[in-house]
Amino acid sequence: MPKSSTPPETELAPERATDSEYTVDELARVANTTVRNVRAYQDRDLLMPPDKRGRVGIYNDSHVARLKLINHLLARGYTLSNIQDLIKAIDDGGDLRSILGLENAIGGPWSHARPKTYSLPELIKLFGPQAPSNLTRLAELGLLERKGLSFVARNPAMLDAAAATVREGIPARELLDVLEEARPHFDAIARVLVEMVVRHLDRYDQGALPPATDMPALVDAIWRLRPLSTVFVENEILRALEEQSSDYLGGRVATILDQKLGRRGTPEPQSASAQADETAEKAPRAAKKAARKKR
Repeated sequence: MPKSSTPPETELAPERATDSEYTVDELARVANTTVRNVRAYQDRDLLMPPDKRGRVGIYNDSHVARLKLINHLLARGYTLSNIQDLIKAIDDGGDLRSILGLENAIGGPWSHARPKTYSLPELIKLFGPQAPSNLTRLAELGLLERKGLSFVARNPAMLDAAAATVREGIPARELLDVLEEARPHFDAIARVLVEMVVRHLDRYDQGALPPATDMPALVDAIWRLRPLSTVFVENEILRALEEQSSDYLGGRVATILDQKLGRRGTPEPQSASAQADETAEKAPRAAKKAARKKR
């Protein structure tokens, strides 16, 4: 499991107060690759060697960021030789520590959740007898990853929340449907926020990295903006949930009142002009009634 080290905190980079450490197995899992690939990238000097603690290699978030960059470039059709030449040029062309800091700030993990391994009986205990039939979809959504006869959750809190929701009577299949439907919307929100940051911070030519003199300030700015982005997302979700819940409650109460009052349907509200016409019609009748009483 990743262990957390705590370097001195600074006001410039609050999110860097916790930096995760990984074994090679954990690194491969977090970066969505394999141990074999990690070894191969190290042999090609695409990946920095780990720190050694006895006979165990310890990796950190800089390795995660570099692996994510490699994965992204491979997905865009570049070969390992292309990537090797590019990374060598980057490493040779500037202060390596600044470049790694920029990689880590941009591509480092946003969550430091520790992966947890579950056996099939444990998953059945969490989700009930229907758990085996949902394993494929849990894996497709990234909530679980099969490892031999066991299953690894990258974010156990997410899996625990899903299991608790199922225990409240929500079918697992329906919950997974909702997660799958909602994910593109979260992707779109993240894209908008990233584009906003990029517009204001990335003022450099597309074919070049920022100058080494600009790197420290740029890295600090990214680290300051990362937690602010999560605040915006969290509070907007809370606002939307509150509004949707209030709308549901109001509609449900109105339906109950209609039933109590014996109404078969909800009357449509009158427009202002209709109310004025009704008042005008009632006024002469009221005047005649008052005159009859005086007689």
